[in-house]
Amino acid sequence: MNKLDLSPSCSMEKKDSEPKWEAKVSTRLEKASADQIFCLFKDFFGLHKWFPSLSTSYGIHGENGEVGCIRYCTGFSLRPPESDRTSTGEAPVSVWSKERLMGINPIERILSYEIVDSNIGFNSYFSTVRIVPDEVDGLNGCVIEWCITVDPVEGMRLEDLINKYDAGLQGMAKNMEDALAPS
Repeated sequence: MNKLDLSPSCSMEKKDSEPKWEAKVSTRLEKASADQIFCLFKDFFGLHKWFPSLSTSYGIHGENGEVGCIRYCTGFSLRPPESDRTSTGEAPVSVWSKERLMGINPIERILSYEIVDSNIGFNSYFSTVRIVPDEVDGLNGCVIEWCITVDPVEGMRLEDLINKYDAGLQGMAKNMEDALAPS
């Protein structure tokens, strides 16, 4: 089950005076606890292990999981800027971003980061991931909430961005659950 929410109800969000797009996607995992999933998220440099469209991510500054560390990610584009399209109109496959860990709270299971540089087309981007325990029928499940605050992206609708993030979150949640399942 997943949930799309356009409300700005996420904690640890960065606020500016400029209008921003704010959105939240979420999904429920039935076979993994909040603590198990948060342990995977704490590996800030290892996002490519879980996120379906990332081919690689690795640290370029600081210690993994420490506030201020920066990861470099490459993979498939959410939507490149018009200037990065090929002469046939096809979007290039390879995009990159540098992302700084802005906050981490292991007790509340919250992690926040911002994109500091990229070729994705975002002028400003701040994101918070929260892992919430969600016990159902005596089983220890959890909900992953991914909140996004970004400047409006020229040529893209907010709904399209939300759909892409939702699809990415669903794939990531499945990969994480599969990795945690007993062999």
